[in-house]
Amino acid sequence: MLVSRVVLVTGVAGFIGFHLGHRLLRDGWKVVGVDNLNAYYDPTLKHDRLKELSAFADFRFEHVDLADREGVAALFRRERFPAVVHLAAQAGVRHSLKEPFAYLDSNLTGFLTVLEGCRHNDCGHLLYASSSSVYGANTAVPFSTGQNVDHPLSLYGATKKANELMAHSYSQLFGLPTTGLRFFTVYGPWGRPDMAMWLFTEAIATGKPLKLFNHGKMRRDFTYVDDVVESVARLIEHVPDGNAAWSGADPDPASSRAPWRVYNIGNHSPVEVPEVVRLIEEQLRRKARVEYLPMQPGDVPETCADVDDLMAAVDFRPDTSIADGIARFVAWYRERYLV
Repeated sequence: MLVSRVVLVTGVAGFIGFHLGHRLLRDGWKVVGVDNLNAYYDPTLKHDRLKELSAFADFRFEHVDLADREGVAALFRRERFPAVVHLAAQAGVRHSLKEPFAYLDSNLTGFLTVLEGCRHNDCGHLLYASSSSVYGANTAVPFSTGQNVDHPLSLYGATKKANELMAHSYSQLFGLPTTGLRFFTVYGPWGRPDMAMWLFTEAIATGKPLKLFNHGKMRRDFTYVDDVVESVARLIEHVPDGNAAWSGADPDPASSRAPWRVYNIGNHSPVEVPEVVRLIEEQLRRKARVEYLPMQPGDVPETCADVDDLMAAVDFRPDTSIADGIARFVAWYRERYLV
């Protein structure tokens, strides 16, 4: 058990960070949120999320770039967080083809400063965002944490695999309990403008062409944000203590003798992307102008999460239907942008 209900959430002005911070504050946690408020997408959305969180007396925001070693070290020395949920990252598979050094600074250097802060200040549990992108060239679905993940198809996916390896080294060397969270295509209100759900909705709402790659032959394990937050909230106090049965002769990729663990966080129910378009059309009462294109570099035709490990650990598996999730997202989008 953690010594107190105080948590640092990095990337708190981001999509998942905002929702997690909101949930933890409602549950009685004291939340310190960190974000650098970069311009990868419109910072107005990030500032509006922070306004929502600032309504809680137990929320405090720190404008910090995690690549700032001294600034991060000072924050950890001052606060000595019992729990850290590290969600800050440079996101986006396509963007990693254009701006690779942004991923070095944010996803590798930024994660190392968090690991060092936790190591030197007695953090009781570090949870961090990984991604379904670590599965890369794997084609056996559903993707299981028991699978080898040594063939990423993008630099973004490679940095997330690197995060899992970096976390394991700190768990092994310093006894730092760490939990990796492999998120699968998260969507919902307050989402990211660069992700499919937002792009499809915006294109249909404005009558612009909607691009479907691989000629529409794509399946994604769309996971509603409230289910993601429920999973993470339960895992915060589910602190790994090492797998005594782990063997180097037949190593389990998802666990270790060290206090280290990874979980899939997905809806375990992939949906054809054209069906997503149809459901958005239904909610907006408008038809899409679809443009079919070849597969993009770094992309995969299908994702699907095996979440049996998550269910066994915290008695929960994401289950919001795609129809319900899209209805909620479109209602939020309409209220914010179409009124």
